[in-house]
Amino acid sequence: MSRRFRYATMILGLAILFIPLILSRSAAAAQKPNIVLIFADDQGWKDIGYQGRGFIETPNLDRLAAESMVFTSGYASAGNCAPSRACLISGNYTPRHDVYAVFSTERGKKREMRLTPVPNKSGLAKQNVTMAEALQAAGYVTGHFGKWHLAGPEGALPSEQGFDVTFDSFGEGELREGSEGNQKGPTEDAKGVFTLTRKACEFIEANQHRPFFCYLAHHAIHSPLQGRAETLEKFQAKSSGKHDPSPMYAACTYDMDASVGMLLEKLDELHLTENTLLVYTSDNGATQSASQEPLRGGKGGYYEGGIREPLIVRWPGVTQPGGKSDVPVINVDFYPTFLEAAGAKVPAGKILDGESLLPLLSGEGRLKRTGIFWHFPGYLDRPVIRGRELDVRTGFRSRPVSVIRKGDWKLHLFHEEWQLDGGRENLTANHAVELYNLADDIGERHDLATVETDKRDDLLNDLLAWLQASEAKIPLPTNPKFAPVSRKDAGK
Repeated sequence: MSRRFRYATMILGLAILFIPLILSRSAAAAQKPNIVLIFADDQGWKDIGYQGRGFIETPNLDRLAAESMVFTSGYASAGNCAPSRACLISGNYTPRHDVYAVFSTERGKKREMRLTPVPNKSGLAKQNVTMAEALQAAGYVTGHFGKWHLAGPEGALPSEQGFDVTFDSFGEGELREGSEGNQKGPTEDAKGVFTLTRKACEFIEANQHRPFFCYLAHHAIHSPLQGRAETLEKFQAKSSGKHDPSPMYAACTYDMDASVGMLLEKLDELHLTENTLLVYTSDNGATQSASQEPLRGGKGGYYEGGIREPLIVRWPGVTQPGGKSDVPVINVDFYPTFLEAAGAKVPAGKILDGESLLPLLSGEGRLKRTGIFWHFPGYLDRPVIRGRELDVRTGFRSRPVSVIRKGDWKLHLFHEEWQLDGGRENLTANHAVELYNLADDIGERHDLATVETDKRDDLLNDLLAWLQASEAKIPLPTNPKFAPVSRKDAGK
């Protein structure tokens, strides 16, 4: 046998050996990606290791961030739980579904409310086609694990809004579908994070040979706070700084992070990581238990501390390890992102308010829009850290407000002063508008509304146009119960 023949035989043998591998990789590339969405509860922008102060530790999320694209200007579409979840799952801003708050938009002292708030819907209407339903139609099996918070009398259950499998628990048995409330779990399974994650992993393993959408919505780190005994001891032994939260707060976060590690390990074990689009974020900013300084405010408010969230996106082959973007993105963007990644169509008649993030994830493009928006036409009690002076004095976290972020600029439009104190013609005196340059002032300390008037008018015009286009309901300019105890310097 000649040397040339032996060489040709060897090459042919190697080719035959590698053909199955090449074909399997081609099949994987053509396969629809699995989609995993991990949604924390009340985790603030600073409450994660990679952008925190060092007291809170999240080793699994830090590792995930290093393998992913991190968005430093990721936002929730609302300042508290239910409306943020309604926006996320529907792909719609609040004016399209009217879920603005938890329970009521009239929370606080009625005598201090200058306007009559827009009534709140108790849940997401069944006819609003969710991302789960759209992915179901594209051939995905869908699973929901954890908090739902949208099944009020005007809402629907997860199983009625596109989820093939749904499970909720605090670690001590399965809860009734759509259950409300928040509580502790057993000491070894704080807030039920490990039970929920195990159920999600079982779902993933059972459906590993078909495309799946797994929505894991933890109850942590919502109060009541809870951590495993050994985890609590770990943080009790650490020295803390001025703005660091309690050891229990850090323990609750650490245990949730440990559960994220379980899910990442399961994806690796099943060789699914490479074909899985994974998103990690939170529903709104932190409670008073954890200052978000330098961000202003917290949960329930529309300063940065109430709506800016940790946001990590990993899709191997699309995102690059260590990637970072400061482009403002918001959780209504996930719906169109998932559809585009899955090669799925927008459901007939469905309006999506977000934009697919794939151009940013791949680093090959930019978004078409120029701004993102918020609309809260009601009142929430319990003032937040470094909230608006009037709100703190009158006992509110937030009063009726609409907000736009456009590039580095952010404008707040306060409807009481806008409607009752002279509107646009009296902006210098009525303080109906606040304007901040977040590139220079992430803490929203320096209101530039009377200085950068051209920029103010540009954002204000865009915001008013959006309110009109989205048919946003505006609070009525009357409240027969309005009888303030004291309103000195009300607009300051």
